[in-house]
This record gives sequence, C-alpha cells and structure tokens, in this order.
Amino acid sequence: MVKIAVLVSGGGTNLQAILDSEARGELKHGTVTLVVASKPNVYALERAAKAGVPSVVVSRKEYPTGQAFDEALLKVLQEHGIGLVVLAGFLSILGPSVIEAYPNRILNVHPSLIPSFCGEGFYGLKVHEAALKKGVKVTGATVHFVNEICDGGKILKQKAVEVLPNDTPETLQRRVMEQAEWVILPQAIAEVCAQYDTEQSIQK
Repeated sequence: MVKIAVLVSGGGTNLQAILDSEARGELKHGTVTLVVASKPNVYALERAAKAGVPSVVVSRKEYPTGQAFDEALLKVLQEHGIGLVVLAGFLSILGPSVIEAYPNRILNVHPSLIPSFCGEGFYGLKVHEAALKKGVKVTGATVHFVNEICDGGKILKQKAVEVLPNDTPETLQRRVMEQAEWVILPQAIAEVCAQYDTEQSIQK
C-alpha cells in the first residue's frame, strides 16, 4: 500500500473527498497516513482527526527561508515513509528539493482546465473570478503532476463544468469542486497508487 500525505491550507474539502473515497474502498493501492497543514487551527486538521489520520503543521512563517521550509517538510514526509504527496488546496509553493525527492509522486488539483487560468497568482476564488471575467462558457478542474513550473506538470485528468449565466465566483467554485475536483482527484490518486504499487512489486 502506498502511504499518502495530503497537504492542506484551509477547510480541507478535497481532503474529505479523498478520505470518503478511501472509506468507500475505491483506493485499493494506497492509504492516507498523514495530513500536513501549512498553518494551525484550519478545519482540515479536524477532518484528519475525525478520520483517525495523524497530522502535522509545517508553517512557512516559522522558517527563515524557503529552503529551510522545504527541508522541514521533506523531513516530515520521509519520517512517515510517504510514497505519494497530494496538494489539496496547499498554498505554499514547493521548492526543488521536495520536487526532486518525489518525481512524478506529487499531485495537485487546480480549479480550471489548464492551460486556462493557471500559473502564478491563480488560486482559490481568483481562478473563478478570471473565468467569469473572460466570459467562458465551460470551465472545470485539472489534476496534474507537480514540477518546477507552477501548474506546469503533466496533466493526468480533466473534467469540464458548465458556467451558468448567473454564476458568482462563489457558486462557480462550489460547482467545480462538487462536479470536478472531488471526482477526478480521488480517481487520479487511485490510478497513480496502483501504478506505483505495480512498479514496486516488479522491482522486488
């Protein structure tokens, strides 16, 4: 079983979708064994506690440099034997040392159809505000591998979501989460874990 760490910064709705998927038996080759929060007292930590998953806070503010933060985060991941890292609304940018330690083992979910409305500065409601301002009729979500380019890694899954005439950034955000993010993120995790598990078995 692949040990999964989910990295969060807020309410943890995507974390909940992953935990629910695992509870339904859909995650056959992996298990969430750690939740890492970028700040204390976020609701995602309560979700982890309710699910019986250990959690750690690694706050960027506590470290003088990005490199020091990366080292602390990497140490936590390695101490817990993590095989797959999932960014689920994690607002701290990962540095080269973490990315190099987990090649094609870090997943991110982004609330648009990449390459639209992505890259530096596009996160949370800002993505949906930009989509509405542009007047697109279809948006969605993307799950991709993380590399050194912001939102630039290989795309694994995408799902389209209709933009409705009276949408606000908030209503659009909710629909994209419900219809796309919560669907394709658990699916992508299950597929990557299955592949990773197979590779490990072959190597043995």
